[in-house]
Amino acid sequence: MASSLTCAGIVWAFLSFLCAAASCVGFFMPYWLLGSQLEKSVSFGTFRRCSYPVRDESRQTTVMVEQCGRYASFQAIPSPEWRICTVVTGLGCGLLLLVALTALMGCCVSELISRTVGRVAGGIQFLGGKCSCGKGTGT
Repeated sequence: MASSLTCAGIVWAFLSFLCAAASCVGFFMPYWLLGSQLEKSVSFGTFRRCSYPVRDESRQTTVMVEQCGRYASFQAIPSPEWRICTVVTGLGCGLLLLVALTALMGCCVSELISRTVGRVAGGIQFLGGKCSCGKGTGT
C-alpha cells in the first residue's frame, strides 16, 4: 500500500490515534472524581456516574443505587458547568478522533494528505486537544 505520509507522519498518525482513544475512554469513564457518600464508594465524570443517591419516596429516605450508568437526560447532569464541560470535552474527543482516523487512512492511501492538509489537521488536532484538556476556555 502506498502512503502519503513520511515516517514522521506515520508516527504522528499512530500517536494521534492512541491519544484520541485515551481521550475518548477518559471521557466515557465515570472515574473523574472519587469519594464516598452514605458510607459507599462513589465516582462520577461528566458523562457517567457510579453509586449515586436516589430519593425513595415510598420510604421517605435516600438510598444508594450501586451501579454505573449515564445520566437519565442532559438536564440530569448536576450543574450548567458540568453540562458545558460535557459538550466541550465531547467535541474535543470527536475532533481528535476525526484527525486520527484521517491520518491513519493517510497511511494506506497515497495522495490523501498533502502538506496543507497536514497543517490544517494539526490545527484541528490542537483545537481538539485544547477542548479535551479544559484549558481552552480560559478556566
